[in-house]
Amino acid sequence: MGNYYIPAKYLLSHIVDADIIIPPFITAKTIELGSKYSPDFVCTPFKYTLGTMIESLEQGASILIQFGGGCRYGYYSELQEQILKELGYKFELLNLVSGKANIKRIYKMIKRIDKKFNIFKGLYHLYIAKNMVKYMDRVDDYIRKNVGFEVNKNSFDNLNKEMLDKFSKVNNPISLYILYKKYFHKFKKLKINKPKNCLKVGVIGELYTLMEPFSNYYLEKELASYNIEIKRFTNVNYLLFKNKKTIKKALRKSKKYMKYKMCADASSNIYWTKYLCNKKYDGIIHIKSSFCTPEIGSMPIIDKIANNYNVPIIYFSFDANTSEVGIKTRLEAFYDMIEMRRQ
Repeated sequence: MGNYYIPAKYLLSHIVDADIIIPPFITAKTIELGSKYSPDFVCTPFKYTLGTMIESLEQGASILIQFGGGCRYGYYSELQEQILKELGYKFELLNLVSGKANIKRIYKMIKRIDKKFNIFKGLYHLYIAKNMVKYMDRVDDYIRKNVGFEVNKNSFDNLNKEMLDKFSKVNNPISLYILYKKYFHKFKKLKINKPKNCLKVGVIGELYTLMEPFSNYYLEKELASYNIEIKRFTNVNYLLFKNKKTIKKALRKSKKYMKYKMCADASSNIYWTKYLCNKKYDGIIHIKSSFCTPEIGSMPIIDKIANNYNVPIIYFSFDANTSEVGIKTRLEAFYDMIEMRRQ
């Protein structure tokens, strides 16, 4: 998912004595592989992750680690393992999805990779990786707000790549923090031409499609090209450390629209829709993978909130056969509409 492989690789390479393989970035080949061996009506992240697993195994991986859950994805691990073994691949899958992903269970699994694993060393580097994710997400939030107004093309993207490269080489939390402050200051010094009353759009939806740019055809990048400030709530730091509180708040503050908790990101997205409407955003974009049951359940409620507040909303659903041209055409039409409304 996006650049999160960087803290993942950092953590694993420091706590176990093993070669850490980073799979190729997702391409049309990845989707083709995943779709070929997946059930037809399974949701798109299943196909993306299965394709990525196949590419990893082809590169020589002998151990796969599966992490995630919250919806049907929590049941996918066993099925993906079965498919891969039927294809003839020899590997071990460490499943952190099924059951409770508590420290004791994770410790036992890591011991299976490296018998000399030191838990204190592991916790130390976990702390660094956690902070790395937090700093990355803070920088990404700033980039979304300003990248559409950069004076020098790709200045934000180039600086972000430079920062992430430096992050991957840190040795302690202090040097990581110093790097973060240094680069955040650099980001603030990048030249932008941003009007005070610019168009603002919030992007909500299913977490995988939101965070993996290839799976949404780089929608945020396309949106920024229209000189729009973008707001996205979902990132790894939010999912790991803020999601539970947000769902409680969502049930309390959105009780007019939602009586019970809905699984995965559905409850949060209903709350964020109401939040964006109250903050008078010019429009909302809801994106999801095809056949994403929680988001399908939330869409009528989200639609009702947007209608009540008279805020334009557009829905995008992505699968292996989605037309990129069609996405861009609809996005352009949405931009034209919110700009005319503003005028």
